Amino acid sequence: MSASRTQFYLDKQNAKFKGVCAGIADYTGIDALWVRVAAVLLTVSGVGIPWVPLAYVLVAWMATAKPIGLYQTDDDAKFWQGVRSNPKRSTAEVRSKFRDIDRRLADIELHYTSRNSRLADEIDSLR
Repeated sequence: MSASRTQFYLDKQNAKFKGVCAGIADYTGIDALWVRVAAVLLTVSGVGIPWVPLAYVLVAWMATAKPIGLYQTDDDAKFWQGVRSNPKRSTAEVRSKFRDIDRRLADIELHYTSRNSRLADEIDSLR
């Protein structure tokens, strides 16, 4: 897959208008409803006029649409949102998972290669 999973994309599948708020929600992991509410409140309160609508139009014009099938599962999407928010934490989590798998494999290997007389007796009784 040539599409970058850490890049910002417009989310046209969940879009209400151009997919900017849905893209921000997908990128950050925040619910799209809250991103839309924040954008409307900033615009209506006068704090964001004219900056929020201007930024919205610029992002809609400059960003690319999210490729279909970028994430295979919801867990995949959550993983990449975590990578974007804190890459060091996500690499530490991956290392931790590999350490756990390695420890479990070492336990299995130790059990398999050790002399287990009870297991050997059971195997002999089955012959």
